[in-house]
Formats: sequence, C-alpha cells, structure tokens
Amino acid sequence: MAFRTLLPHSNTKLTLTRSLSSFCRRPSSPPPSPKKVPFTVSIHGRTWQDPYWWMSNTDDPDLLDHLQRENIYADAFMADTRNLQSALSSEMKARLPATVSTPPERWGPWLYYQYIPEGKEYPVLCRKLEKETSGYVHVGTCRVSPDHNYLAYTVDISGGERFMLQVKNLSSGLIDPDVEVDGVVYIIDSANPMDGLRRICKRTTGVQYFVEHHSGLFYILTNAPLPDGQWSGEDYYLVRCPAEDIESAKLQNIILPDKDMSVCDMDIFNGHLVLFLNKKGLPLLCSLNFPIQIDFKDQVYIQDLKPWYFPLPSNTCSATPGSNHDFLNTVYRVVLSSPVMPDVIVDYDMSRHTYSIVHQEEVNCDSVGQSQIRYFELHKNKIQEAQSDKKECALNSNSQRWKDFSEVYCCQREEVISHDGERVPLTIVYSRESWQKGQSPGLLVGYGAYGEDLDKSWCSDRLSLLDRGWVVAFADVRGGGGGGPSWHKSGCGLNKHNSIFDFVSCGNYLVNEGYVHRDQLGAIGWSAGCLLVGAAMNMYPQLFRAAILKVPFLDVCNTLLDPSLPLTILDYEEFGNPQIQLNFDSIFSYSPYDNIPQGICFPSVMITAAVNDSRVGVWEGAKWVAKVRDSTCSHCSHAIIMKTSMIGGHFGEGGHYAQCDETAYEYAFLMKAFGILNE
Repeated sequence: MAFRTLLPHSNTKLTLTRSLSSFCRRPSSPPPSPKKVPFTVSIHGRTWQDPYWWMSNTDDPDLLDHLQRENIYADAFMADTRNLQSALSSEMKARLPATVSTPPERWGPWLYYQYIPEGKEYPVLCRKLEKETSGYVHVGTCRVSPDHNYLAYTVDISGGERFMLQVKNLSSGLIDPDVEVDGVVYIIDSANPMDGLRRICKRTTGVQYFVEHHSGLFYILTNAPLPDGQWSGEDYYLVRCPAEDIESAKLQNIILPDKDMSVCDMDIFNGHLVLFLNKKGLPLLCSLNFPIQIDFKDQVYIQDLKPWYFPLPSNTCSATPGSNHDFLNTVYRVVLSSPVMPDVIVDYDMSRHTYSIVHQEEVNCDSVGQSQIRYFELHKNKIQEAQSDKKECALNSNSQRWKDFSEVYCCQREEVISHDGERVPLTIVYSRESWQKGQSPGLLVGYGAYGEDLDKSWCSDRLSLLDRGWVVAFADVRGGGGGGPSWHKSGCGLNKHNSIFDFVSCGNYLVNEGYVHRDQLGAIGWSAGCLLVGAAMNMYPQLFRAAILKVPFLDVCNTLLDPSLPLTILDYEEFGNPQIQLNFDSIFSYSPYDNIPQGICFPSVMITAAVNDSRVGVWEGAKWVAKVRDSTCSHCSHAIIMKTSMIGGHFGEGGHYAQCDETAYEYAFLMKAFGILNE
C-alpha cells in the first residue's frame, strides 16, 4: 500500500513564527452587517441589551437573506484557498475505497449487511438493493421482523430530525402505506399483553435505569442510591431481581464494578451477559456466563463472577457494539478503532473465549498523480491483555493481530493537570516523520457534555493534517464520558467551568511541552462542544490562533431561558435552569455569546450551521458572529466567517464523498488562518 508524505522533505523546516497580531489585517471586502433591533432581556434583577435577538425568529425573511450574504462572504474570504481545497479533497477521496461494505451478519436464516455503491453517497440496506434517494438522507433505526419478512426503519430526508417510520415487505419490495405512529413507546409483557403497563421504579431526578430481561429475571443497570451506604459512588452498578418483583422498591443481588472501573452499558444474550466497562478512561469489555450463580442478597463484584475480558489492541480508543440481533448467538461483534487504527470488526466467541477478525477498513494510500509516494507496511500490533492483574484471555490458535499505522503515526496518552489538580486525559497524534518539536501547528478537539465519549476513532481525512506536520489532540475534559458518570457530573451544571479549564489546560500543555508552536494552536468543537471552545476563546483568546465551531451551541443563556425550544427543558439537567438564580449566575458567567471580550484581537473562527437544525438554532452562530465583529478588533474579527447549509440538519448533509469536500473546506480555513497556505 502506498503512502504519500505531503509535507516538504524532512530537511525543510517549518517556519511558523507569525504572532496572532501579524495576521490582523482587513480583507478586501467588509463582512455582512445585519440589522439591529432593540431588545431588552431581564431576569434576577439583571438587564442587558440583545440587538440580535430578532434572529431567533426564523420566519423573519431578513434572517435567510443575512445567512445567504454570510455564505457569499465566506466563499469570498476562502477564494484564495480553492486550489488547496481541491488538493485536500482529492487526497481524502483517493484514500477511500471505491466501494464500502459491512461484513454480513447472520440473523436466523438471513445475512444482513450494508454497502455504498461505487460513486454513490449513501449506504444501501441490504438483502435487496434499495433505490438511492437524492439530497439529505439520515436513516435512524432499523429492525427486521422475527420472521425476516419485513423491515421497519425510520428515515429523515429534511435534516430536521423528524423521522418517518416505514415498513417494507422484503418479499415484494413494497412499502406498507398503512403504517401509522403516534410517537409513544409502550412496554408490556408480550406473553400477557392484556396485563397492561408495569412501572419499574419510581421516577427520581438524576437516577437512570436500563433494563434487560432474561429467563424470568430483570437485569437493571442503574445509579440509584443504595441503602445503608452500600454504594456511595455516582457510577452505575448492576442489580438483578425476579420479574414478579420488578415494582418492588428493594432491588437485590447487587453487582458492583471492580476498583478503578465503571460500568457504561450492557447487552444480554441467551447464554451470556456482556458488560461495557471503563478503566481510567480506556474501554474494556467482558462477558459473564448465564446462569449467574448468586445465592445471597449481598453485593458482589464483577471479578467474583469470573468474567472473560475481550482482548483489545493496546491503542484502542473506541469500542462500539455491532448490531448483534441474534439473542441465541454466542458470538459478540464489536467495532474497534483508534486515531492510528482503521476500524476493525471483531467477533468474540464468548463460549470458546476466542476471537476472529472479520474485517478491517480499507485505506487506499495510492495518491494518483502525486509524487514523493512512500511505501510502508501496516504495523502488526500486539494484543493488549485487558487487565494487569493476571486475568487470562484465550486466543485463537493462529494468534490473529489487528493492523495499525503506529509505525507511521504516534498516538500517545498523557494526563494533564487541570486548575484544581484533576488529571485530564489527552490523546496526542502526530506523524513520526513530519512533526517538528516546537514548530508544528496543532488542532485541539473537545466536547465535554452529556456524558458522551469524545470520538477518537479512525478518520482517514485526518491524514491530510498529520502528513503536513500537524498535531491533532483530543481532550477528554470533564462533562464527557471518559471516566464514567462521575466524570460527567464533575463537568456539568454548576461544575461546567471545570470542562472549560480542563480544555485550556490541555491547550497550554501542548504548547508548553513543545508539541505545538506557541502561535499555531487551533481548536474544534461540535454542538455543545462549541460552548467549551467558545468559552475558552473568550477567557484566553491569545491561546488560540483559529477555531472551527460546527452547529454551535453558543447563546446558552438565552436558549435555556426559552422553554418553547425543543431541547431546553431536557438541557436543564445538563446545564441547569437559569430561572434559578444560582444556575443563572453560573451559566451567564461562561455563556460564549454573553462574554465576548471587548476591543482585543480575537482568533479567526469558522462557523458552520444548518437552517433545518432542530437541536441548535441556526441563529446561535449568526448572533455570535455578528456580536464578535461588533466587539473585538475591527481588523482581525473580519476573519470570522459563517457557512450555512440551506438543506441539511444538525448532522450535516452527509454523503460518502461530499464529506471530503466539507472537511477540505475546514482544513483550508485553518491553514489560511495560520498563514501556511503554501505546502
């Protein structure tokens, strides 16, 4: 497989010595200037003006006109990067295989799989070829009927996340026109459907229950407090109780995680229970054999039940379950990935304690028409023993190994000391050949919300940065899911400042330790992750040269004060209810829109948004851009641009090849902002 080194020869040094102020110059044309309409916001005795509040009315024709003018300005600003965009996009597309398919998965008598036909944008769900739909397509949930004659699936074709349920007859290929959905999910005993609904436990704020049924027993993953101080932690544990006792207030047979571990999820099969675990921010998986013999009512630990820990590669950052539909199956399918390991699909045989590699994502590194191609072989990685305390993992006789790029790219995990002494995991990726200590540009990635894990999976597009000497780093700040529910709780609500300071600490670490040039650090965030990046830029604008904020949540205070918006009430649990003064004071202190510094040089920023975004209003980015231009240095704030999709939703327009064009646009923006347009 051929590999292209896109940086100049190794004896050519990067020259990245421009300070932030040296890029502070006015472009040839001024940015759009939206109208200002006086509007006063008042709460808890505090009053302030918001002249761009009108943008939250998406029916105002001036908003659409303004967004279109912003698109024109963004394209004009990026005009001198068109050749670079084309080169980047060509590189990314050249790495993609002509066809992409998942390995077939057996369920009953059928094999189910997906594939993207050559030259097409969207996957086809197969047994039978599906006619491709043009425009935006987002397939949500797919379920096949027990007799394998029908496929039920939800699909969004607008980007607004309003999914239609369709049922397809797999024999005739026809869609059932009589399907109706009322939007409510009912759970009943399928053997006695007339018995009605049964409540599991009384609803309690902050307490969650995830329920599975097996052989007359309910297995419940929960974080509910235990009596008599049996469980003082904030993470999840497992309980088991007979089905007839499901409404009982006292759950029995407590199964706790081992020391330094947290339980993240579970999956149940006829003969096995699969647990997704986290140990110091790293994923682990194990299986327990059914029936689980617990003859006492006191708590036990997972290790007491003799789990089999799935062998994982040493650099695994992501472990995602496959579809695993077949309840009777003894094989569990998992997708493993890391920044230096293309996605690998592995089948773990839970009965035999063996594994087999089913498929690994193909990466085409033959860059057509490009010179300086270097050839290499994929490094065959050693198996990571999941534990360090002598737990045994049986392997296949042929001792299979996954393949990765770790001989070409370095992927290392550091712990950064934050403002309060907490250790924050930071994953740092760079090219062993192209990176230059203290001279390389860098991009810091963050999210830190809802207890969600930061995506550190393989992305071949990222090679276009790494091969040019860039460092890409992933900050697992508090508020995310890197350390279990307690890690999430310590970075949400009144603790949200911890997320922001964690991110800043990681940025400073990259600079101070020489991974990134002092004036060449960028940042990127998605959705709620933009709150993190936006707040960090407000507090420490000199730390960042540029940022990309995708479908950004920036007008935090105003959004949470509007309960008519779809997600506001749900977000009270994550960020707090600003109708409560203590919460308001906290939110208002970091809300990116409400804390833009005055009269200073500000990083270059690219905003992406979508008109049909039902999660984060398109107005949030538009308001923020307008206010930054009003507030900060009148020269460098002209390098704030906004690109809005008129057809897509919160998750972009998608598409196998279209995504390469979007990413090339973003990377070209960063290179322009850093003053390194020329290769």
